[in-house]
Amino acid sequence: MSPYNMIDNMSGNADIDAYMNTLGAQARRSSTHLRGAGAGAKNAALVAIAAQLDAARVTLIEANVRDLERARANGLDDAMLDRLTLNDTRIDAMIEGVTQVANLSDPVGEIDGLRTLPSGIQVGQMRVPIGVIGIIYESRPNVTVEAASLCLKAGNACILRGGSEARNSNAALADCIAKGLTQADISEMAVQVVATTERAAVGRLITMPEYVDVIIPRGGKSLIERVSQEARVPVIKHLDGVCHVYVDASADLDKALAIALNAKTQRYGTCNTLETLLLDAPIASELLPRLAEAYAPHQVELRGCERAREALPDITLASEEDWQAEYLAPILAIRVVDGIDAAMAHIECYGSQHTDAIVTESYTLARRFLAEVDSSSVMVNASTRFADGFEYGLGAEIGISTNKLHARGPVGLEGLTTRKYVVLGDGHVRS
Repeated sequence: MSPYNMIDNMSGNADIDAYMNTLGAQARRSSTHLRGAGAGAKNAALVAIAAQLDAARVTLIEANVRDLERARANGLDDAMLDRLTLNDTRIDAMIEGVTQVANLSDPVGEIDGLRTLPSGIQVGQMRVPIGVIGIIYESRPNVTVEAASLCLKAGNACILRGGSEARNSNAALADCIAKGLTQADISEMAVQVVATTERAAVGRLITMPEYVDVIIPRGGKSLIERVSQEARVPVIKHLDGVCHVYVDASADLDKALAIALNAKTQRYGTCNTLETLLLDAPIASELLPRLAEAYAPHQVELRGCERAREALPDITLASEEDWQAEYLAPILAIRVVDGIDAAMAHIECYGSQHTDAIVTESYTLARRFLAEVDSSSVMVNASTRFADGFEYGLGAEIGISTNKLHARGPVGLEGLTTRKYVVLGDGHVRS
């Protein structure tokens, strides 16, 4: 029987604490061994994991069907069901992500900035694994594979705690990962999936700094707020994805239409989906009817300010809450503004420092937007949906960070490492 079959009969917090302590101790020991693992060994494990995922398609989809049936019975909304779903296309994407991570350069061991000082010693910084990373996430079972592959390639052990709604999917994926690790002669304890859905397991995971070096929560606002408030180890996080596209008066309107449509409708349930569209006043009356026509087949509900309703009188009047909303649904807030300063002021007030874009043909305004908008990803003439580790060439991402220390934006391999100083000498002593 797989060690990742879900456990439902823990009698209380004492059992959960003992179980989590065991996972933590196993992860810490594995992290020590992983520090010395070469790129070849880690890549072999990733290739083996990809092969296991491919071979287990039927098992994975069957497990996911059980999760979806229970989720529908529990009234999970469409956005969450979309995040939960596994199919051949998404399994292909997981395999491609693992393969791409295997093909990336291994950052561990790189030495930067090596320089010779007047004393004769050489000083530089070496990129090294963080150690043990705890990841807490909801719905998306693909996170199990993304997190495992990135942590492994960066030389970290990880403890993964998925949401109860994906329990069967995550257990099946964990089994594939364990088999791949074993096949490559790496301990399966390097990647451990928490086998209980008890909330107390999260409480213990985020409060054991003796075992865990960093926590990364991926999920709803309530989860991330809880982790941020209760964690006793550093947290890499973002709370909301209130993403904006600002269309400047100089914009190519065909480009603007394509970007605004893709940013909103390519997928609704993602943190980089467009939630508020800002339109420069001189082009609003021309662009708004075209936008309404483009969104209509997708059944996107438009909510606009009074100036937007002058061109589209049938749309709902936007409230103050709409400017702050992360809908994760086919709803879009639209505001007409007077130029780039008003647009940036709106983003400063209501944005979540996640992803914001400008559509413009003005180099000067593009440069201003890039410099002055304080978000983890800032874009020119591109859909916000590109704010993603896979699209950024990171292979996969473990999450998107709006932190300003350590890692910001999509967190890939380098974001899962740290640096230490190294000093090279030849019998040098300090005078």
